[in-house]
Amino acid sequence: MKKIPHTFTIVFALIVLAAVLTWVVPAGEFVRHTVDAGGAAREVVQNGSYHRVDAAPQTWQVFSSLFNGFCDKADIIVFILIVGGAFWILNNSHAIDRGVMAFLRRLRRRSGAGEGTDRVVIASVMVLFSLFGAVFGMSEETLAFVVVFIPLAIQMGYDSIVGVCMCYVAAHVGFAGAMLNPFTIGIAQGIADLPLFSGLEYRVLCWLVLTAIGIGFVLWYAHRVKVAPERSPVYRLDDYWRQRVADGPADAEATQPRRYAPWLTYGLLLAAMGAAALLHPTTTLALGGTSVSLTLPLLPALALLFAVSGALAIRRSAWLFILDILLFTIAYLITGVLGYGWYVMEISALFLAMGIASGMADSQGADSIAKLFLAGCKDIMSAALVVGLASGIIFILKDGRVIDSILYGLTRSLAGAGDVASLGAMYLFQTALNLVMPSGSAKAALTMPIMAQFADLIDVSRQTTVLAFQFGDGFTNMLTPTSGVLIGVLGIARIPYATWLRWAWKFIVGLVVVGFLLMLPTLWIDLPGF
Repeated sequence: MKKIPHTFTIVFALIVLAAVLTWVVPAGEFVRHTVDAGGAAREVVQNGSYHRVDAAPQTWQVFSSLFNGFCDKADIIVFILIVGGAFWILNNSHAIDRGVMAFLRRLRRRSGAGEGTDRVVIASVMVLFSLFGAVFGMSEETLAFVVVFIPLAIQMGYDSIVGVCMCYVAAHVGFAGAMLNPFTIGIAQGIADLPLFSGLEYRVLCWLVLTAIGIGFVLWYAHRVKVAPERSPVYRLDDYWRQRVADGPADAEATQPRRYAPWLTYGLLLAAMGAAALLHPTTTLALGGTSVSLTLPLLPALALLFAVSGALAIRRSAWLFILDILLFTIAYLITGVLGYGWYVMEISALFLAMGIASGMADSQGADSIAKLFLAGCKDIMSAALVVGLASGIIFILKDGRVIDSILYGLTRSLAGAGDVASLGAMYLFQTALNLVMPSGSAKAALTMPIMAQFADLIDVSRQTTVLAFQFGDGFTNMLTPTSGVLIGVLGIARIPYATWLRWAWKFIVGLVVVGFLLMLPTLWIDLPGF
């Protein structure tokens, strides 16, 4: 197969192409005006106001656009770096790995023999990993779990595909139907000038539907393999895994001695939560940016819950306490976004605090935490930089006065097609683009500035456009050969890509269709945040 160019190469080529367009596309502009959108000012295009203007072809600006793009998206870039660094510190503790294994052992201990029990194990694990994908964008981390769940699937009488589905597919179904994923929804909404993580209520419903479909399909397939193992497309290939299972279990649970560090971290966090509770004894939640609100003593309740759960977790193990920190980080994230209008600065601060607290609870010193944070920043650096790089495309098109001409051409080409066809065109474009550019941050930076304004012109919610990006970015990740995670998972599982493609394509096409159906209610129903 011909090698796909690096994402940076593709984006820079698009910058050059954008500069060429400023020489050939007629210059034009729409009249824009400022409107109130959920309490925030947003600049929108006035339909029918397009007019020709003097051309401004771009040349050396190809290089200056990079600087402008980085400056314009500095908040999103810093947000990505901080979140990436914070999760690297948390992942270094292996708390999530140990939590998953403890959860799995408990399920197996409580279960007896029989397919019914095995189905419960498969469904429970898939829900867990789908949540990981939906909340903090688990993707690369699934590589570490493939070697755990394939032997488990083989032991239960299934095949390696079921093992891959339990962790990798589940996480990516959750990734596509994400609720709070900062690396897709956070970036896309920030670029589209939407309140961060708004529309959460409908996204929860989407996640439930997609996760249920994913689990249902995998359970159906697993039953077929259980009844007739030779029907599995990897039946002969799984001889390696059957032999490995026959040789005995791989490892046992790692234990961690109790130390003073978790108690010190617990005390500091509890003091901070207590102070926040005293300053804000009640919180008014604005649901989905609508007029519906609810006033509750959330911060005192969270502080009290942490006082109890944190102490109980530490008595068990440090890694369980770190998982408790992650859980309360998510709780404070939802409270801050819905109750206090948090945006990237506040959310970045929250994740940074989570990372530092996780490192402290893991008995890491200040220097070690700093080094881990920098390692995380380095790991996520390409995703952060590509946001600024792709933003340079928009600067070229704006400064060349052709971005509005492109928008005008899009609206004219889809004139009379209706909302459904226009939404389908956006969704199809995002889905097709993901086959050659699997980086979600790159696609968000590349497409959302134009798609958000295009949505204004065709009278479709910008939130719906973000949903089209989210689904378009998520489903085909499990199919495209340009995804390093997919190829890595298949390599570990010893499943040839062609075999996986023949098995997975109908399932992925089904998810794509369901994704489109889930977007349709946003056109006709007044949903919170849309």
